[in-house]
Amino acid sequence: ETASESGSPAWRTLRSSCATRQSDHTHFFHVIVPSSYLDTDTRKINSSFLRDHNYATEADIISTVEFNATGELLATGDKGGRVVVFQREQESKNQPHRRGEYNVYSTFQSHEPEFDYLKSLEIEEKINKIRWLPQQNAAYFLLSTNDKTVKLWKISERDKRPEGYNLKDEDGRIRDPTTITALRVPVLRPMDLMVEATARRIFANGHTYHINSISVNSDYETYMSTDDLRINLWNLEITNRSFNIVDIKPANMEDLTEVITAAEFHPSHCNTFVYSSSKGSVRLCDMRASALCDNHCKFFEEPEDPNNRSFFSEIISSISDVKFSHNGRYLMTRDYLTVKVWDLNMENKPLETYQVHDYLRSKLCSLYENDCIFDKFECVWNGSDSVIMTGSYNNFFRMFDRNTKRDVTLEASRENSKPRAILKPRKVCVGGKRRKDEISVDSLDFSKKILHTAWHPSENIIAVAATNNLYIFQDKVN
Repeated sequence: ETASESGSPAWRTLRSSCATRQSDHTHFFHVIVPSSYLDTDTRKINSSFLRDHNYATEADIISTVEFNATGELLATGDKGGRVVVFQREQESKNQPHRRGEYNVYSTFQSHEPEFDYLKSLEIEEKINKIRWLPQQNAAYFLLSTNDKTVKLWKISERDKRPEGYNLKDEDGRIRDPTTITALRVPVLRPMDLMVEATARRIFANGHTYHINSISVNSDYETYMSTDDLRINLWNLEITNRSFNIVDIKPANMEDLTEVITAAEFHPSHCNTFVYSSSKGSVRLCDMRASALCDNHCKFFEEPEDPNNRSFFSEIISSISDVKFSHNGRYLMTRDYLTVKVWDLNMENKPLETYQVHDYLRSKLCSLYENDCIFDKFECVWNGSDSVIMTGSYNNFFRMFDRNTKRDVTLEASRENSKPRAILKPRKVCVGGKRRKDEISVDSLDFSKKILHTAWHPSENIIAVAATNNLYIFQDKVN
């Protein structure tokens, strides 16, 4: 559930040892600082930055958030090319309430800024997407991508080091063979736990245009990477070639009418995938039909109402994110003003449509002038596909319960995250007299936006990226 019977959920800090019972569920929140605040040597918070929480450089802005398959790890990527992995605290008998807190596990530089000399273009280090691979052994693997290059990272722990080499000394220098008088057997000595991140594969030179999404196949052997005009299929073991499975580039670029905005594999059918377009349509393709999937199997698009046609219609209908439900039966798409749920068996119209911030419809002109109308919001399902979540402006994020048809608007901000403080639902006043607890649509801060969110695969734990801060909220049964 996302709301109590009164419709007002109570959010309390995870570190609170007790919580007042508000309803069947008590809600908690926990704030985590951005990657730039981390002292990577000691993996502790650099508190000097916390004096001014508005301090943030462009590189600190979080650009992607992703839980792994178990929810024990949470990865974030930022515009500075860094990946920060958080690990969930294990439950302890002494402090059972600490279960659920996420602490920094590993921080590493995934991508560096590059320059394409042939095209005279600078390639940003910004992490566009992170996707976890299922865990096969003690190590963890994830894919991260910037505009051009996908990398496969291995994150592993090391708590022993070898000592007693024959041909080199303890500092690693090669010994003079004439000084070696006895044969030693190297041994492993305990050491402080160290988490290492190493790049195991680098998938480069596969895209002419900017990569906007990556998706791991359910066969766990392949993944696809998507740019504005093409989708490539890669084998995780082969870095020097990929197969082009979708190509919508016209012979003459002047004939270009739409671009690919996102793509995702079906959660269980390894031959099926979908991709969305800037024209507001979604195409479902089957790789068994042909090697090049330019001809789709299903086409999902809602006919436009001619009465609502305006200058901004095409811009706000562009789909910024598409997600399969966990059971594979439904599709969720996010455009600028709405979230839509589609049944794979019904192509002509969406099953459900949820208004995210319809009060902005009268503000489209000013949103176009400040470029906010081009913001790309993501959307996520909860573990049971019964609740969907997406972001908005003013650090608001929205939840929609598909069963009860209830919705709630919540705010992720430092001001509302004091210990034991209740995080109340927010309401936006469109016109007329404004109530005390409402905020006027003219007062919304469009520079504070929540584009990236993630939901734990099995529990009601969510991660919300608000510019350079990561917030983790937990809805916990008393």
